[in-house]
Amino acid sequence: MERALDIQANLSSEFPSMIKHMLPSHVTGGFWLGLPKHFCLNHLPKEDRMMVLEDEEGKEFQVKYLVEKIGLSGGWRAFSIAHKLLEGDVCVFHLVRPSKFKVYIVRKKCSEEVDVALGLLKLESSTQLVDNGKELKICEISVGKTEDRNDPILYSSNLEPTVDQSKNNRVDLGSEVSDGIRLSESIVDFREVKSFEDFNILVNGLVIDFEFSKYLQMKYYELCCNQNSFLHENLLEGLNCKLVAGVIAETINIADAIRAAKLTTPHDSFLTWDKTLRSFEGLGMKVGFLRARLDKLMNLLTKSRRYKEAKLEQANSNEEKLKLEAKLAEVTHTLTKLDREIRLFKQENADDLEALFREVANGPW
Repeated sequence: MERALDIQANLSSEFPSMIKHMLPSHVTGGFWLGLPKHFCLNHLPKEDRMMVLEDEEGKEFQVKYLVEKIGLSGGWRAFSIAHKLLEGDVCVFHLVRPSKFKVYIVRKKCSEEVDVALGLLKLESSTQLVDNGKELKICEISVGKTEDRNDPILYSSNLEPTVDQSKNNRVDLGSEVSDGIRLSESIVDFREVKSFEDFNILVNGLVIDFEFSKYLQMKYYELCCNQNSFLHENLLEGLNCKLVAGVIAETINIADAIRAAKLTTPHDSFLTWDKTLRSFEGLGMKVGFLRARLDKLMNLLTKSRRYKEAKLEQANSNEEKLKLEAKLAEVTHTLTKLDREIRLFKQENADDLEALFREVANGPW
């Protein structure tokens, strides 16, 4: 469920979304999926209607939405079986159109690739590459597939930009592949980079500088200079260029956020940054120095907060001490008063008061 919540948090807030935990009735037998009433009343049609469920691969399924029963019926069985949904799986429904859900599936026993996908889900709506007026195919991040792979990392089914292969329109572009993207003539060792002008970001033999603003390129150059290496040089081979660009951009953002952090920065922010960097590290990104800095900052943050807590506890304890001392003084005063009163009684033979009492009681009228 935590993974599903993370996915939902990264979806566009422009469209409503909901989470459904798969129960036996949802995936076996009747194959009926009840939906949250408040969600249906606020966002879904007011009459029975066919709706579309689109999975992570873009495949669409027609389902019947029943207003009175507040749920999905006809067609849900086909969707459930096609995606091998099991009890305990979680589906995130994103209402991208009035009658269309984008569905993200989180398996009960999902692989570690989800941790990487979560931090990069926002790339799905990022700027797309353009080649001769046509959109290039971008890797869609799948958070639901659990089939075995040679490597548990997300790969694009089309690792190189698509170019027009028509014989009538074929043009010799040399090292140019498309607007902004070009092939690198050779692999450059970072030690050969003497200035920012020599700095290029290479992925799968392609220069992807066009993916970044000059500001981001300069920030990344500074980070690489600090470590005397390309931070992305050990990334797993075959990763989609868009995915790598997203990893680099987010690494820069986190580095800037670390620089701007204060003692008042929420602890959860540090945890989120570290979780994201840990995912990037799993892909091969050289971010250990950033995680080490985060660890030091979190330790200092913990000490600072503990110091503030200790000072508050000290102030409260001193206040309690003053109250107890005042109470002790009051009790001491009472004891002193009682001691003086008892001494006076003793001077009056208070021990013989009972005999005196009987004498007075039995005396003549």
